[in-house]
Amino acid sequence: MASFRSYLNSPVGPKKTHFWGPSNCNWWVWQGREEIKKPPDMISGNMTGAIFVFSALFMRFAWMVQLRNYPLLTCHASNETMQLYQLSRWAKGNG
Repeated sequence: MASFRSYLNSPVGPKKTHFWGPSNCNWWVWQGREEIKKPPDMISGNMTGAIFVFSALFMRFAWMVQLRNYPLLTCHASNETMQLYQLSRWAKGNG
């Protein structure tokens, strides 16, 4: 019980925003999975590129911040992978 209590009150525990931050963007990965079903001509290269850059920046932030935020890093790495796949589909579809 003492170890659980110390975890609850730790700087990275569930009482801190550091813990809950990644929950906001987990839906992107699921949305990307749905986008795979669409034909490549429906993919917006500009939007996919913007999300790709956004996730790359936040991956760096999650890695560089004091008390590294591994859940946020994992979330954005997953999204980065999905967006890279979408960009490759868009590029192949547009020649």
